Order: sequence, then C-alpha cells, then structure tokens
Amino acid sequence: MAKQWMLIEGGDVITGDGSTILRTCDVLAEGDRIVKLGSVDAETDIPRGVTLQRIDARGKTVMPGLIDAHCHMTYGLARTEEEISMYTPAELRTLIAAANIEKVLHAGVTSISQPGGSFYIGVGLREGIRQGLVHGPRMTTAGRYLTTSNGLTDWFPDTTGNPEASTGRLTNTADEMVSEIRHQVKNGVDLIKLADSPFGEFQAFSNDEMKLCADTAHRFNRRITIHARGSDEVGAAVDAGFDHIMHGNMMTDEVIDKLAQSQIPLVPTLLFMHHIVEFSHLSGIRPSIAEATKRMNEKTMDSLHRAHAAGVKFGMGTDSGFAVVPYGEFHARELELLVEYAGMTPLEAIRAGTLNNAPMVGLEGEVGEVAVGKLADLIVVDGDPSVNLKLLYTPGKITHVVLAGELQTFPDDIRTRYLRNNYLPHDYGFEVMSYERAFEGGERPVTQLDWSTEQREDLVSDLQKREHEVAAAAE
Repeated sequence: MAKQWMLIEGGDVITGDGSTILRTCDVLAEGDRIVKLGSVDAETDIPRGVTLQRIDARGKTVMPGLIDAHCHMTYGLARTEEEISMYTPAELRTLIAAANIEKVLHAGVTSISQPGGSFYIGVGLREGIRQGLVHGPRMTTAGRYLTTSNGLTDWFPDTTGNPEASTGRLTNTADEMVSEIRHQVKNGVDLIKLADSPFGEFQAFSNDEMKLCADTAHRFNRRITIHARGSDEVGAAVDAGFDHIMHGNMMTDEVIDKLAQSQIPLVPTLLFMHHIVEFSHLSGIRPSIAEATKRMNEKTMDSLHRAHAAGVKFGMGTDSGFAVVPYGEFHARELELLVEYAGMTPLEAIRAGTLNNAPMVGLEGEVGEVAVGKLADLIVVDGDPSVNLKLLYTPGKITHVVLAGELQTFPDDIRTRYLRNNYLPHDYGFEVMSYERAFEGGERPVTQLDWSTEQREDLVSDLQKREHEVAAAAE
C-alpha cells in the first residue's frame, strides 16, 4: 500500500529545541516521517499520483505534539485515594481508561508515560493503542509503585493491608524489591516507579535500596523513576542513576548542582498541587489541605527557580487523572506553570513538554521535535504559543492533531465526556451535627481532625527546620 503524503502549508514552526521558530515554513511528511521543511513545491517535491492531504496553517503555528510524562490513566477522575486503591473493579476501570485516553490525544498530547497505576491496565492500554483497538497517543507505562511502609503508596493501616487493587506494592526488603521488579518486567512494563515519602519529610528508600532497584531495572533494559519531593531522596536518586525524577519540591543547592551535572531530567508535575490551591473553593478540597499545599508550592517555586538557574534539565508531567486535573483539559497548562514556578521562557517550557520528554516514552531522537527524519507527531495551533501558552489548552485553539502522519478525528462531544470510576465508600454523612447546630443555627463543631492555623504553621515550621538541618549537615 502506497504511503500517504501530508503537506502542512505556510505556518510558523516551533521546532521544539527551545529556541527556534521557522517563519512561514511548510512541513512535508511521507507516511509517518517528516521529509522536508521550508518551501515545498508540490509539483517537484511530491511524486505524481500519490495521495496528498493538505492542511492550511497560514496564520497558525505548527509544533511537536506534547508529551505528558506523568499521566495516570487508571485513576478515572478520582476524588479519594480509596476510590483509586480499594474500590477498583479492574474490568470497568480498564474500559473507562480506554475511553478517557482519547481525550488526552484530542488535547494535543501525542505521547504519554503512565508512572504507575492499578494492576497492569496500563500495559493492556498501551497494547490496545498499538493494535488499533483503542484511539489514543503513544504510550509507555509502569505497573504499581514500589513503596516501603513509609512511602507514598502504602496508604492504609496494617490491619487493612496493601490491597491488590492499590496503586502501590509494599516492598520493605531488598529481596522484595528485586522480586517485584522481576514480576513487573515479566508482565510487560516499560518503567519502574518508586514512591518515596509523601511530602519529602524523610527518605523512605535507603541509598543502597535505590541503587539496587536502578541496577535491577537497567539490567532488564527498563527505565526507572521516583516520586521524590525532598532533597535527600532526589540526591540519592541521582547517585543511583535513575532515568528521570518526579517533583523536587525542596532541594538544597548542593543537590541541585548534582542534578544539573547529571542532566537527569526533573519532572516537577506542578499542575495537580497548583489546582488544589487555585480551585479549592470550587472543588470541595478541605481548607487545611489547600493551606498546606500552598506552603509547599511556595517552597517549590524557590527550589525550581534555583534549579533552572543552575542548568537542571526539565520535563513536563501533569498528574492528570484526578478530578481536579481531568484528562484532556489542562495538560498544556503545565507549561505555563514551568514558566511561573521555574522562570523558563515559553520556548524552554515547550521543549520540556516535547523534546526533553522523548526518552520517557521510549522514542529519544524520534519524537518531540519538528525536523527531517522525525516521526510526524504534530499539532497545529491557532495563534502563537511562544507568546501565549494558554492557547495550547484553550478549547478550539488546537485545530489539527497529527499522529504518525495521520490527521486525527474525534467525536463531536469529546470535550463534554467525563467518565469516572464511580466507586466510593458508603456515605454516612460528613458533617458533625450537634444540638446547637441542628436546632439553634450554631457553628460547625470543631473536632480533633480540624487543624488550627497555628497547628498547620507548626508543621510547616518543623519541616523547614528539618530541611535546614539536612542542608547544614551536608556542608
């Protein structure tokens, strides 16, 4: 079967290298590859008789499809951790993930990496896309996060245990860690994910354990990443040779310099925590959580500005999959946040969301850049994202999505589809009803679960003190 040709005419091209814009530039693709940039003459550059599709990009911008390195397709617009990790019927969750992933592609994200999820749904989803059973972006995936009893994904009391439906896999010994990596590789993962402490308050995996996990993953030709919010775990992950690192909310200058020298990409994944604060009044998030997250975000901004100034290499991830960061809505807003939180230029942020993320989807040198010989994963944008990044997530501004040289089509109602895993604990009511509140219009009773402002500030102060102690010990 003859290859189809595609000619995207007259647009400005953001190449993805972080600095270059080619003005009034044609892009010519043969099959799934870009074969020419610049002025294309259809009479001489395209063989006669072939099938040619033309896209008029005059007044628009052509750029690489976005790559989201932190997208949880199995979460299903989750509201609670229990919804993700306990109330998880695998069969329905798989179908909902398959339906939701089309929204991600519609948003101009032509490749994703899923750094952890329920069961091996991600592996099935990846294969379904490859075989044409599911309409979605290119994809790589991890299995369940490896955690210790002190890490992010050992969520529940020991009396409940670590359910098979959980996104986390409890591994408290070196032998358990190696065994779990072996099983995950056997079951088809592209990526191993470790989950260190939830908020960077301590290092949950030892240096030796991180090195063992990295060496084991690499021995099986798999990449490895880690949820690492604190400086200690970021530094240990660099020393262990991790392929990329998630978050880096609090880093000392010493660790930042080490990370910069290594050129291991940092994927801050800002969108989720930023939305928790910005939209707390709309999303029903508890004020205590929003306040604590706000303070973490302030630390993150300081850390990432120092990291960018030191030459740390950044990637883009969004944590899409929660109700506050739904699929297909805000992926490109992460680029705006990289500008705000790290001090990047828009073109640098676009590079973080394209070229820098190519290794994370197993396609280094193949995607993330508009260049001759690269895969034709492209988007056409009405306007100039180098001036206004918001165009990349404004409905209707991405006018064309091209994947492997083929123009993608979508259902008319795709933006109004919000499919979720509707499994929550039985609800007995969330508010305490005292006599005074019920019959006299009294205030909501305060319980031991409601932290005062003073208590919240004490916790933050303790974390800051610990951070300074660690920094002083490292000097």
